[in-house]
Amino acid sequence: MLSSLHNLNWRSFLARPQLPSPPPQALDALAQQAILITGAGGSIGSALALRLGTLALPNLVLLEASESNLYTLERDWNTSGTACPVTPILGSVDDKALLEEIFFAHAPSIVFHAAAFKQVPLMEQQPMAAIRNNIFGTEALTRTATAHGARVVLLSTDKAVAPSSVMGATKRVAEQIVLASGGTALRLGNVLASRDSVAQVFAREIAQGGPATITDPAARRYFLTLDEAVNLLLNAASYPEPGTLLAPVLPATHSIQELARFMAHALRPEHEISLKITGNRPGDKEIEALWSARERTRKVNLEGMVAVETLLLPKGRRESLLANLLVALAERDTAAALACLRALVPDYTPSRAVLALAARCGSRVCL
Repeated sequence: MLSSLHNLNWRSFLARPQLPSPPPQALDALAQQAILITGAGGSIGSALALRLGTLALPNLVLLEASESNLYTLERDWNTSGTACPVTPILGSVDDKALLEEIFFAHAPSIVFHAAAFKQVPLMEQQPMAAIRNNIFGTEALTRTATAHGARVVLLSTDKAVAPSSVMGATKRVAEQIVLASGGTALRLGNVLASRDSVAQVFAREIAQGGPATITDPAARRYFLTLDEAVNLLLNAASYPEPGTLLAPVLPATHSIQELARFMAHALRPEHEISLKITGNRPGDKEIEALWSARERTRKVNLEGMVAVETLLLPKGRRESLLANLLVALAERDTAAALACLRALVPDYTPSRAVLALAARCGSRVCL
């Protein structure tokens, strides 16, 4: 299914020029360094790994928590014909001992951090899992990388902007952790044809004859292709200014309804595919943005990108709240965890579903 989606003419849907590829000097600089990718088996992580494999790096370490995804990436790597040395590792970013072992053995100088729980509705039901993985996994990785002199490039999301979901709020905290350490964060919109994306959902529904399900006909998103996402990450890694939040310059959002109709016509032009409106899910927004009204952008010497000037909590305040959040996580205190998350991300607006979950569960495990 993904193969057929990648072959769609996404340029005709996006109706804009392709975002720029990284310049040769940026790729040459990367080619001299050992690199670690977390979440390497995901759609963006694996595409990034295969692209980096063409640069003949001294070493590329692929960390992935899913056995199935790592197996698939290994298979794709072995058929790609690249000669770059690669080390696949099955494990999680919140495993501090494993991280220390990786940095000691392989000494990566750049870390592309793509490991995250990203499904908005699922994380509304499982906020503690999102907190553990997206926040404390990022903290463990960033602390280890900093101790070993490596720089983290975080793959972030537009859902971190004035978040309405646990996923978005946890990614906003991850941004703060990485930026405060001197790393780089890159906010992306929806990546077309990535695994479990809305495009893949539509493709499955269209293949079955429909209907294509849409949460809200007014919903609009920024979209980009998988190749563009990889190019943006490579460009972000070349940006020298520490503690910078970057975002692509995209001219307009597209409606989810428009995407469904485009895909229905492209994949099954001989059939009339109906649309079914299901209503917004907990944590969903009508319109996403790449920066908030409280943030400002400035030009940088990266074509097709801007820096986003964003406020970070003072170090002492952030570290105190993270310590309290870790206690709440250990005690399975959902209400206390949500309170810490709201303090860490003041413009986070929790959904009614999460508020109800916190009120119902309190300090009890709630499954």
